[in-house]
Amino acid sequence: MNLVRTAMLLAFMTALFMGVGYLIGGSGGMMIALLVAAAMNFFSYWNSDRMVLSMYGAQEVEERNAPEYYGIVRDLAARAGLPMPRVYVINSDQPNAFATGRNPQNAAVAASTGLLHSLSYEEVAGVMAHELAHIQNRDTLTMTLTATIAGAISMLANFAMFFGGNNRENNNPLGFVGVLIAMIVAPFAAMLVQMAISRTREYSADRRGAEICGNPLWLASALRKIAVAAGRIPNDRAEHNPATAHMFIINPLSGERMDNLFSTHPNTENRIAALQAMAAEDMRQGSTPPPRPDSAGRKSRSVPTTGWGRGGSEPPKGPWS
Repeated sequence: MNLVRTAMLLAFMTALFMGVGYLIGGSGGMMIALLVAAAMNFFSYWNSDRMVLSMYGAQEVEERNAPEYYGIVRDLAARAGLPMPRVYVINSDQPNAFATGRNPQNAAVAASTGLLHSLSYEEVAGVMAHELAHIQNRDTLTMTLTATIAGAISMLANFAMFFGGNNRENNNPLGFVGVLIAMIVAPFAAMLVQMAISRTREYSADRRGAEICGNPLWLASALRKIAVAAGRIPNDRAEHNPATAHMFIINPLSGERMDNLFSTHPNTENRIAALQAMAAEDMRQGSTPPPRPDSAGRKSRSVPTTGWGRGGSEPPKGPWS
């Protein structure tokens, strides 16, 4: 079913890409767009995860330089029965995280320095469990492919005025109106992607993530903190690449906080309520939350805010070092 959904989404995005090409250059432009889209679909399948990670300046870390962060991901992946994903850090004050990769064997998770600095151990575990749930549900292929193609649609539409506006040979069957339509497609390209990917996947990842980490309230607490901070702290890279907004655990863009047709994510309070209801149900059934992912018995504490991603030539030193 996931393969069918991915194929349908790619077909839709390819048709949209071709439509912009047609509006800019007529049938010739459409054929060029078709060839470019085919090449892009092939390239994106194999490289979209690297492109998105590069877009956000993500740095890969290992156990030696991020022991507790890496350990959380390792232990949660083992609990979920997943291969160990690559682990990345994004130098951003806005707390947020995402997962990417075409399949569980080629997956990666990324967390911002803001998230690692401001959340407790348990809350980080809840967030990373949510991202591993996306990997397990195979959402990441759809998320990364659509982000790449939607970005290309926006870029193509930005060329509309330069190439379509000077069209003297009537290759564009709609003339200047077609150019205007192509230009209007660009701001809405990311929105179309957000609509194409069902927001129910976030609820599903929340539920499965809570099962992986063992305590729904860890993720609920993290979501509340991230949502508040994301509303105050801008994410400049995300603002310049809005088509990738749907990949994050909380919408990184300013403004879209309502649970409406065009939002990239469900309302945060609704997600928290669902997790609280899940925790209450576990309590009624007498379920006992498992120990922390590393089973070390250490007390929960906030993550220090120094020594990580603040410049300098040394590699990152792990947020709990």
